[in-house]
Amino acid sequence: MRNFIAGTLAVLAAVSAGTAEAGYCGAASYRCCPQQCCQPTACYTTCRVERQTCYRTVYQTVCEPQQYTVNRTVYDTVQQDVQRTCYRTVSETHYREQQYTVQRPVVETTTREECYTVRRPVWQTNYRDCSYTVRRPVFNTIERECRRTVMRPVVQTFERECRHTVMRRVVQTVNQERCYTVCRPVTTYRTVRRDCGRWTTQRVFNPGPVVQRVVLDNCGCPRTCAVQCPGFYTCRRVWCPNIVTRQIPCTRMVRQVVRQQCPVQVCRMVPEVVVQKVPVRVCRMVPEEIVQKIPVRTCTWTCETITRKVPYRTCNYVCEQRTRQIPVTTCRTVCETRTCRVPYCVQKQVPYTVTQKVCKVVPRCEPVTCTRMVRRCVAKQVPYEVCRMVPVTVCPSGDCASPGCATGNCGISADAPQTYDTNKPTLEPEPEPEADPMAPELPGISA
Repeated sequence: MRNFIAGTLAVLAAVSAGTAEAGYCGAASYRCCPQQCCQPTACYTTCRVERQTCYRTVYQTVCEPQQYTVNRTVYDTVQQDVQRTCYRTVSETHYREQQYTVQRPVVETTTREECYTVRRPVWQTNYRDCSYTVRRPVFNTIERECRRTVMRPVVQTFERECRHTVMRRVVQTVNQERCYTVCRPVTTYRTVRRDCGRWTTQRVFNPGPVVQRVVLDNCGCPRTCAVQCPGFYTCRRVWCPNIVTRQIPCTRMVRQVVRQQCPVQVCRMVPEVVVQKVPVRVCRMVPEEIVQKIPVRTCTWTCETITRKVPYRTCNYVCEQRTRQIPVTTCRTVCETRTCRVPYCVQKQVPYTVTQKVCKVVPRCEPVTCTRMVRRCVAKQVPYEVCRMVPVTVCPSGDCASPGCATGNCGISADAPQTYDTNKPTLEPEPEPEADPMAPELPGISA
């Protein structure tokens, strides 16, 4: 009887625990587990992502404007006015209406999407070692004694008598007859015929074209016959000649011989003996020995190795997917009837005076400032990010180290979130609680 009453009370306690604990008689609920079973029992290591910003040097070539001055030859034009009479055609315009059919294009534009792949270049700068050997000259200077004999000049002066014959000039005046040719103007007249006509405008009738049309005969039946369209008038220019005779004077130059007596001066040369004393210098050479020290340079070559870093650039291509909109244009034709006015004109000649400019070019130099682009290499710092994984040790919190943990009650509910303190030392794992011998064993659920 006692065993029956104890079993009944245990069933009532399991039913009053709630619907979440009623399954499997309360054995599947996590509330019955101790708090130490749900917390980590030892420290563990995890990874944390750290981002670091670094900088690298990129060399870029830029162009800077530079101004310089040059001399340019500029030609100035000087103009002179010259008047002349011209004739222009004055037209009077009349209009007539005419209908015609045109086809007007109607353009419609749509777009379609197109995907394409491009290759973007990525440049990298590397350095390679270029060493080379040069030969450097080493110069030494020594002196060498040189003896030589030179001839030194000794000059002496004396006078000697010199006779020579000269031609003396004698001038006389005589009369001489001269003949020369002169040109005298002689005027004659000649007859010239000139056409002084003018342009006139005449109207010319043009018959209309013959077309095939459908007409009704006397019986009222349609038939096709040739019908001539009405004609039209056109204007054309006709030249009316007017011959005028004129006398034009012509002047020509006639050559004529003229004689004239002119005084002329005649010069003749008379021989004459002249005596002159001329100083004469005599030079004789005297031998003399000279000692001279001459510097002599000797050269020896020394090998020397020079190390140099040569930068070179490599290019890698990265594929990128891009999308663009392509316009598509379609065109269709629409017929329209339009009315236009056809002009025809009547022309006449009207005189007018025109002033022309006669140009004369005068050169001059003027300074001009020009701009050119000078290339320069500029270095700049470009940031980039580096990601790395940093190991972090996480240890469980020491809140359950109280004496109440031994009984399975730590003062923290099972639904509250668990917090871990990474700065506290690692706790020793607590002993697991003993299993209840009265609890039933269920598959898939640990004690």
